This record gives sequence, C-alpha cells and structure tokens, in this order.
Amino acid sequence: MDSGRTLATLFREHQAGLVCMALLIVGDQPTAEDAVQDAFAAVHRRMDRLADHARVLPYIRAAVVNQCRMVLRRRKIAQRLGRTHEPPVWSAESAAMLSEDRREGFLALRELPQRQREALVLRYYLDLDEAEIAEVMGVSRGTVKSTTSRGIAALANRLREGS
Repeated sequence: MDSGRTLATLFREHQAGLVCMALLIVGDQPTAEDAVQDAFAAVHRRMDRLADHARVLPYIRAAVVNQCRMVLRRRKIAQRLGRTHEPPVWSAESAAMLSEDRREGFLALRELPQRQREALVLRYYLDLDEAEIAEVMGVSRGTVKSTTSRGIAALANRLREGS
C-alpha cells in the first residue's frame, strides 16, 4: 500500500477520535479539526522520511498533540497582549461530541495545566499505555506516571469544588 493510501485510510479510521482528543486539549471544535488536518498534512509532507511506516498512527497522534500545543502557545501570547480567546465550546458540533453530563468534567479538564490535560486525554480517552503516552508527548514513562497522577488529583479536586 502506498503512503497516500495509508494516510487516507488512517484519516478515515481515526479522524473522529483524533478530533475529539484535540477538542479535549484545545477546547473548541474548529480548532481541533484544524489541528488534526494540519497534523495529517505535516505527516504527509514527511512520509518519505519516516523510518517505519507501520508506526504512522503514533506519529500522527504526536503531531496532533504538537499542533494543539502550538495553538495553546499562540493563545497564551495573545492573552498577554490583551486579546482573550473564548472558544465556541458549546456549538452544535461540540454539543454532539460532548454530552451534557460530561461538560462539567470537560470544564474541569480545561483548567488543568497543559501537560496534565494531555496525559489524561491520551490515557483515558485514547486508552494509550504509559509507553505510548511517553512516545506521543516526548517524555519519559516516569514523567507520564507522575503527570497523570497529579492530573487525576487536580481533576478530582476541581470536580469536588464544583459540586
């Protein structure tokens, strides 16, 4: 199978899940969709440089997380300049992807530090193991363990405070 068909197949099979993952990290549907599309485009441009084409999906996951990080960095810079970003989280598309009973958890997740949010999304949304999360995030397994543990504790505290 050629690389174009491989990516097209991966896009069809994983695009929706990757968009949901990105939504949980960046907070709005249009930005999440852009992050996934940009990640696939970046992987497509670099396919000839990938050593193991069987490992394209983990590479795409990492690319999506990196795109989300770029978005969050840009937002932080804009915020310092006095421009705040209020994502249209509860648009019709987002509401369809995120049911009412999950909104409280989503809002608490959005308040976590970026790395904790990424680790929890990769672990509990994509159900990746520690080694896979470490590969996607570019950190050690020990960092994944401690970040996930701190994220769960912080999320639990935020949810308790909100109830």
